[in-house]
Amino acid sequence: GQGQGQGSGSASARPQPLEPSLLRFLVCPLSKRPLRYEEATNELINEELGIAYPVIDGIPYMIPEAARTTRKKPPAEG
Repeated sequence: GQGQGQGSGSASARPQPLEPSLLRFLVCPLSKRPLRYEEATNELINEELGIAYPVIDGIPYMIPEAARTTRKKPPAEG
């Protein structure tokens, strides 16, 4: 079967957060702007582009293909 049993103290069951000291070195690969760490979703957020990069086992996956959009598409210009 799939699924984890009810937790009996296994640390690996919880998503590992990003090391806070890393945040000052990390910038979005698309915009080269600083990112905001969202602890609730364990993601690095680019407010400007409206995308979020996942943090998996404490490692930020900052590739555009891994990012999800955090908002609706911006209004079309023109």
